[in-house]
Amino acid sequence: MLPRTPSFRLDGRRALVTGASRGIGLGCATALAEAGAHVVCAARGRPALEEAVAAICGAGFSAEALVLDVDQPEAAGEAIASLGLLDIFVSNAGMARHAPLVETKVADFDAVVNVNLRGAYFATQAVAKGMVAAGRGGSIITISSQMGHVGGVDRTVYSATKHALEGMTKSAAIELGPHRIRVNTVGPTFVRTPLAEQTFSNPERAAWIASKIKLGRVAEVEDIMGAVVFLASDASAMVTGTSILIDGGWTAG
Repeated sequence: MLPRTPSFRLDGRRALVTGASRGIGLGCATALAEAGAHVVCAARGRPALEEAVAAICGAGFSAEALVLDVDQPEAAGEAIASLGLLDIFVSNAGMARHAPLVETKVADFDAVVNVNLRGAYFATQAVAKGMVAAGRGGSIITISSQMGHVGGVDRTVYSATKHALEGMTKSAAIELGPHRIRVNTVGPTFVRTPLAEQTFSNPERAAWIASKIKLGRVAEVEDIMGAVVFLASDASAMVTGTSILIDGGWTAG
């Protein structure tokens, strides 16, 4: 008898995606919904969030909106707990305020750390509590970055938070493994989104990016979507505590 390929389908599962109103987060939410999951799309701004959910539902998939700010961990935790059973969590909400190390302001440091690390940590904690209590396992996926594995110009604070997420993921995978909860990261290179256009419009930065990506192009949102479905599905049943780098060869050397 031939072995059977595990399913990539997510029918009957419930997912939460933070930062889901645009860019990578919207791509993740769409991918999970297309694979059959009911997706709770969370973000701070209601108009863009509701527009995103309407688009997902209009395509024939299942989604709902949740206004949530991971920078307010107590309120976010209560909102997550109110959702009930979750099988999948994509922790995507993040921000960047790039500057040279010697010019970084305390307020900018705090803002980036509070969202990228503290916010991700306590949102993950809230989801993990529910998954442990439910006793049916789950998949937690953090959208990290290639900058969680290397460094970059003007990115000391951003890179610090992403390196921290990689360490958090490894430790969480050890703790949650006995509960059949898998914890992984996805590490994209530069992705063509509206937020990244400022970087691409800088000729010096654009040349630096082009010199690093071996496949000769920056990533598109669609390049991230398949990895998220893989990590959410039974196809990755033995994958935990690691990172899938979608970096076009940047970290290869």
